[in-house]
Amino acid sequence: RTDGKVHKTLKARDLWEKVGYAAWASADPGIQYHTTINDWHTCPASGDIIASNPCSEYMFLDDTACNLASLNLLQFRDAKTGRYDLGAYEHTVRLWTLVLEIAVMMAQFPSKEIAQLSYRYRTLGLGYANVGGLLMSSGLGYDSDEGRAITAALTAIMTGVCYETSAEIASEQGPFPGYKPNEKHMLRVIRNHRRAANGLAEGYEKLAVSPVPLDRASLDTLGDNGADLKARASAAWDRALAKGEEHGYRNAQVSVVAPTGTIGLVMDCDTTGIEPDFALVKFKKLAGGGYFKI
Repeated sequence: RTDGKVHKTLKARDLWEKVGYAAWASADPGIQYHTTINDWHTCPASGDIIASNPCSEYMFLDDTACNLASLNLLQFRDAKTGRYDLGAYEHTVRLWTLVLEIAVMMAQFPSKEIAQLSYRYRTLGLGYANVGGLLMSSGLGYDSDEGRAITAALTAIMTGVCYETSAEIASEQGPFPGYKPNEKHMLRVIRNHRRAANGLAEGYEKLAVSPVPLDRASLDTLGDNGADLKARASAAWDRALAKGEEHGYRNAQVSVVAPTGTIGLVMDCDTTGIEPDFALVKFKKLAGGGYFKI
């Protein structure tokens, strides 16, 4: 709208039905929640986030891009004891944050604009796959309070350790070139993440809608795994904020959770991204023609 006038009037129910059906039929996102997305934007001084990539894991400024990498979460669960090896998980997150940071300078980009802005903001895309497989192996329902709490805690640990590592790289290499005009905004976003990881319901800065914080009560029901998840989620964000305040961050963004439809197969995952298993027997259509049975 350019003149502020009403163009036409529609029934909200009918429009919402069309949007919902289109998203379902194409398996792509149909709505951007513009206010919430930009409330958590680390670089608002450089412009709004106005769109995502087609799968909607990457949301940042126009003409930027990030390389993706995903961890198979089931590899961090001991099949005999059921314990999660969160020390190994954090070590792997640190290692891959460094790998992706190096990849920014090694990557090839489809346009000069994307290359220039990708160097200016150095966005990374570390994520994970196989949440469904992890929860099923742990005897937990995908749609359960405990399942959601585990997923939230693993996400908090991953992103917190990513930002902590990014700050450590910044101590040697300097923060990303676009950091200075966005410093106060980015630190506000990091503080809000830290509050959510600590399970706080109040005290958030400049958010139109408060987030659902980490469900620490559900983690308390999970014994040693829950206690370890809870402690490491809080500690990761404490370190991420403290080191960021001292050194800044090398990367404007560090983590995404991609659908992992193809690489999930290569990694021998039972489920993709953060999705549940949709069938016990699946048929994968191959790009060159034909199918194979899983």
